[in-house]
Order: sequence, then structure tokens, then C-alpha cells
Amino acid sequence: MSESIGVIVLAAGQGSRFRQVAGDEKDKLLADCTGRDGTVRSVIEQVLVNLPATLEKRVLVTTADRPQVSRMAKAYGCEIVLIESTGMGDSIAAGVTACAQLEGWLMVLGDMPFILPSSIEQVVANIADDCISVPVQEGEYGHPVGFGRSFGPGLMALAGDRGAKALFAQGRVVEVTVDDPGVLWDVDVPEKLAFGP
Repeated sequence: MSESIGVIVLAAGQGSRFRQVAGDEKDKLLADCTGRDGTVRSVIEQVLVNLPATLEKRVLVTTADRPQVSRMAKAYGCEIVLIESTGMGDSIAAGVTACAQLEGWLMVLGDMPFILPSSIEQVVANIADDCISVPVQEGEYGHPVGFGRSFGPGLMALAGDRGAKALFAQGRVVEVTVDDPGVLWDVDVPEKLAFGP
């Protein structure tokens, strides 16, 4: 079913915790980061590189003040959706609305550069109409999270800073056990740019 699953890369957040440490002008999505393959790329490019080739429908949600992020995403086959807000709920709603006709959506956070492509594939493989597919690393829920078609209206109704957590109570949650600390690793501060166990 992966041909009818859309990837929504959420890249509108301002990364305020990162900026507090690195400086106001530093965008964490553009910071250099050594991937698990040893290659140095920006955080957002690492995220895009890890997306499986089978996921062709790609949407990146960001703000107009990030032209470099948009250019990078276009190079990786993403359609760009620009929003005014930086809220997680607004980002998810805008991304899903841009490809509402699909059978499901995979929410990928733009600041999680260390997720293994195999983990993403496992999550996608478990997306079904009435369920939410979530990777679990050592008992903890991680990212990316996949939503089946029946969650479309709920996703498109999200607003502000509220993410999709509330939707977990409305359907079946399929826990996909992975051996991948990357599903829990987000770059919220500069120290997190280097991956380590």
C-alpha cells in the first residue's frame, strides 16, 4: 500500500531550544550533522535521505523564511506547503490537506535525522485504514507515526500547537517494535547533532 501513503515532513517549528544555545540566527534544520552512514549533511537533508524511495508522495510543511529548507526538499521530490504558523497541529493539518486523497500519511519530524530507513519501512507496512502505526523502542513510542485513511478528517482538523496524540484514543494503535534509538532522537539542542547510544 506504500504507493498510496504520503510522507508529511514537518519542518515549520522554530527550534527555540536549539536557538537559545546556538544563537538566534542558527536554524537547526540547516545545521551540519553526521548521519549514521558517516556522511555530513544538514539535519533536514539527513531526514530526507532516510525516506524510503518507495514513498513517492512527499510534502514538506515549512515557513516562508526557510528558502534553503524548501530548496533542499524540492531536490528530494517534495511538494512544499508554506504556512504562517509554527504550530504542530497547523503543520499536520496543512500537510494532510495537500494530499487528502491518499490512503494514509506518515508524519516525519524535520529534526529527527537518525531514524533508520528500515524503521520507516516497518511503520509504513503497518499503516491500515483504521489504525495508527507507531515505532516502539525499548517500550517508548517514537517517530515517524503513520495514520490510516479514517484519521484524515481528524488530522485536517488539528490546529495550533496540539499534535495528533489525541487521535491515539480514537483507533487501533499498532506498536511496531524496532531496534533503532533514532526513533527517539530529536535534535533539540546542538549536542544532539551527533548520534550516540
